[in-house]
Amino acid sequence: MTASPVLLTLISVLLVSGLSLIGLFFFALHASTIEKILLPIVGVSTGALLGDVFIHILPEQGNTPGGPVSFFILVLTGILASFVLEKFIHWRHCHLSALPDEHEHHHHPVGMMSLIGEGIHNFIDGALIAGSFLVSPVIGMATTLAVALHEIPHEIGNVAILLYSGFSRKRAIVLNILSGFIAVLGAICALIASTTVPFASQFILPFAAGNLLYIAGSDLIPELHKDTRLPQAFIQFGCILAGVGVMAALKVIG
Repeated sequence: MTASPVLLTLISVLLVSGLSLIGLFFFALHASTIEKILLPIVGVSTGALLGDVFIHILPEQGNTPGGPVSFFILVLTGILASFVLEKFIHWRHCHLSALPDEHEHHHHPVGMMSLIGEGIHNFIDGALIAGSFLVSPVIGMATTLAVALHEIPHEIGNVAILLYSGFSRKRAIVLNILSGFIAVLGAICALIASTTVPFASQFILPFAAGNLLYIAGSDLIPELHKDTRLPQAFIQFGCILAGVGVMAALKVIG
């Protein structure tokens, strides 16, 4: 393992972790403004996640020990593990609505559960980014961008839950930042594993594909379906294509 993947991983994970501050910026905006821009962001995030999986990660299946069958079993494992994790913590990691009246019923236990789920989610994000950079810089950058785009609505929703479960604004922001930097720990663990466990990066990558597919299909696309107006459907589809286009552009550049 060279120093380059390590350096790229740490820089990327720190940048993604810094997105935990974005909740502070968005909550300075009016709720109606957040509502207008949030679903287009979700659309781009959906396209980026799907594009990363199908344009960058799946073409790497030949590098997995055991061949294509083992690769897709690991993808399936990533999907199932994401489902089990979400069920276990009883918390969905993409609470997209930032409107107060939809969160007033939450209390401190829900906020703490959200933080636990957020920490686990960020740890996995860090490991996935590290595993991607260990395969190639282009896949690492694509995965980092896909995760970062997903984190924007994710962080807004997470801060919203903390606020409306009774935490002060300052405490909600601080706790969310601390939770965000757990991604660094996940990345370090993945980097260490790559030096001690044979083919570790090849196992992380298909697991990442399953995790990203689960997020796109279980969390993001259902949110897009909540707005059934035809003009919005075209806008959302265009945003999804834009996200896929970004991933395709990275492939061409790389």
